[in-house]
Amino acid sequence: MLSIETFSAFFLASTLLAIAPGPDNVFVLTQSALHGKLSGLVVVFGLCTGLLFHTTAVAFGVAVIFQASTLAFTLLKVIGAGYLVYLAWQIFRASPEQISMQSDQQKRPGTLYRRGIIMNLTNPKVSIFFLAFLPQFADPVRGPISLQMVALGGIFITATILVFGTIALIGGALGEWLNRSEHAQRVMNWTAGTIFVGLALKLVTAER
Repeated sequence: MLSIETFSAFFLASTLLAIAPGPDNVFVLTQSALHGKLSGLVVVFGLCTGLLFHTTAVAFGVAVIFQASTLAFTLLKVIGAGYLVYLAWQIFRASPEQISMQSDQQKRPGTLYRRGIIMNLTNPKVSIFFLAFLPQFADPVRGPISLQMVALGGIFITATILVFGTIALIGGALGEWLNRSEHAQRVMNWTAGTIFVGLALKLVTAER
């Protein structure tokens, strides 16, 4: 299996990649600010469940489909962009009272968990990224490549949980502070909605 050197190098690379600003960690930050720390952590686990799918896809070669098929790539990213626009629309139309109520009661964990999964699965660039990134740390001498891909995916998910979990806690603390003011709630709401629209545009214009 993986050597200590490979494990250390891959964990460090995964941590740095998770820290780098991107759609997923921005999504965690906004959801935590809107719905609270616990809700943000639920979203994190949803995103990481999506990463399990991408890991499996790479391990068994399914990700090659998205790399080779323009139609499959385009269809998936359009679905993902549409979902982000839908979330933005929900946020834009929410009143400060509704935001406050969501902060107190929080959204149902199942809803947020599914939201994280959908957000991750509808980004075909994640599978393609895994397809390009994970094999660089695999060594045929150390056993079946598919098992090494699964192990590397597990390491990546662990690093992601640590980094994104921290982001969720920070976002939740920020949201608690902003929710004390109705004006701040409106600003936070429109900021989050605008970010979602921006993420949708970035996703729909992405190239392989």
